[in-house]
Amino acid sequence: MQKNTRLATRQENIIAKLKQADLRGRGGANFPTHSKWQMFADVDADKKYIVANGSEGEPNVLKDGYILKNHPEVLVEGLKIALETFKSSEAFIFLRRDYFKKYKKKLEKLIGDLPITVFREHGGYLSGEETVLCEEIEKNLPARPRTKPPYPGQVGINGLPTLINNIETFYYVAKISKNEYKKTRLYSITGKTFYKGVFELPVAWSIKKILTETKALPEFDYFVQVGGGASGDILLASETTQQVSGSGAIIIYDKEQTDPWVLMRTWIDFFMNENCDKCTPCREGSYRILEMVRDRQFDKKVLDDLFFVLENTSYCALGKSIPLPFKSAIKKLLAHTRN
Repeated sequence: MQKNTRLATRQENIIAKLKQADLRGRGGANFPTHSKWQMFADVDADKKYIVANGSEGEPNVLKDGYILKNHPEVLVEGLKIALETFKSSEAFIFLRRDYFKKYKKKLEKLIGDLPITVFREHGGYLSGEETVLCEEIEKNLPARPRTKPPYPGQVGINGLPTLINNIETFYYVAKISKNEYKKTRLYSITGKTFYKGVFELPVAWSIKKILTETKALPEFDYFVQVGGGASGDILLASETTQQVSGSGAIIIYDKEQTDPWVLMRTWIDFFMNENCDKCTPCREGSYRILEMVRDRQFDKKVLDDLFFVLENTSYCALGKSIPLPFKSAIKKLLAHTRN
């Protein structure tokens, strides 16, 4: 009973710290970390799994690679805290193929005898979807998304509760546990700038302030894609008073020199290549968008119907995320559309 009381106190302490810090998921969903950890703690099971998700498959999202290269010991410390918090648990560091090749040996030296396995993903971008991740670790290949609910925190790897957080999230769990968190996050800045890279800066800063402080603010008429390299929102220079959402990516474009149709073609090619073909909305919807982008002509009614179906009936987040960049690009970058 005394041991269980100590365990409960440890869980309450770290979850309370996560709540006070208002740490949000850094994989793109922005879900409160303390809520996910509390739900995981509330599930009764003899064994549980913990996963640091380092799939990071979207273009121009670089932050997890930055942590793996420069601060892998902090990632391992964050996982160690999770393992100590949840009894009878084991962990995985789930890495895309190039990260696995570069950092596996370094991570294993840091891990030592901790129950943490460095795991190489088998697929591509979709491997980062949490249910696909569970399928891959179970070696159910080719992996496809599962129906939710139940969520992995309830039924995940091998049917057991599975806590899945982004690598950056565990990086900040370690800092929060030591009272070293300064309300910062990691931003990937790429595109038309000499000052590309990953920068750790305050969460509350606006896009414009981030670009100013990193000397990346353009002197030309620009726009940015924020939150992801394919699924991110398009914001004009006048809209950069907003904060960065999603995975923390900021991609800078020269408004005069960027052909919106070429840009949209890169997005739809990415979604076409990375979808798993499991569900009709994503498979067929992305192809119909490709046809229109290729012809440089949108049928507004057909496009609106496609967006509605993608957002409301796609099996997983990949299909649901397709409409956002296109909606914002059409509204802000195209002078008009032909029906």
